[in-house]
Amino acid sequence: MTLTAALLDPLRSGAAAAQPLITFYDDATGERIELSGTTTANWTAKTANLLHDECDVEPGARVALLLPAHWQTAAVLLGAWSCGAEIVDAPTEAEWVLCDADRVDLALAAAPSGGVVALSLDAFGKGVPGLPAGVIDFATEVRLHGDEFVSWEPIPDDTPALAGATVAEVLADARARAAALGLTGSDRVLSTLEWSTTDGLGNGLLAVLAAGASLVQVRNPAADAMERRAATERTTVRLA
Repeated sequence: MTLTAALLDPLRSGAAAAQPLITFYDDATGERIELSGTTTANWTAKTANLLHDECDVEPGARVALLLPAHWQTAAVLLGAWSCGAEIVDAPTEAEWVLCDADRVDLALAAAPSGGVVALSLDAFGKGVPGLPAGVIDFATEVRLHGDEFVSWEPIPDDTPALAGATVAEVLADARARAAALGLTGSDRVLSTLEWSTTDGLGNGLLAVLAAGASLVQVRNPAADAMERRAATERTTVRLA
């Protein structure tokens, strides 16, 4: 089983499928996006199909992210793991680098053997203007791919998934973190954690999904809005 299936399958069936799984705020832009379990799974599948069909990402491929904690980043991570890819820290060690519009030059400078995929992170799906030749525009390409993804081959539990840790190890760590944080399936987690470190990603996303909880992720948090948001979104746990 892939890491994505272990984390996401329980959240895309029954009542959980229609309930909010990831709610994303950007206080700098006023953006609010809410994804159910089903919608998250659809975006994950579209991303996996893009990575597999256009980037040839297969089990063992190494992928680096230069992206903030964002709902589209969650889809990228889960899509990459659907393909059996390993997320690595250093872009110079990756075959593919997925980056935001501000870090395209940095991604290209790493000279990944596969190439670069750029994300605008635009709420309305606009692409990144003026991309260098050869750079894939995520926003315009991902919408062309299907809402279901089936791996062409089984992903063994000992496949590397995150910075050298295997699928089984990452899943066990996510469950242990969820237990340490006291997370359950009834929790709604308000978080401002970044996912650029192992701890940030482990606590801020993987533990939440492993517990079956839902996530309210805030980018560029405005201090005076957090208490009101906690009440409005009925969050039960805060990570910062």
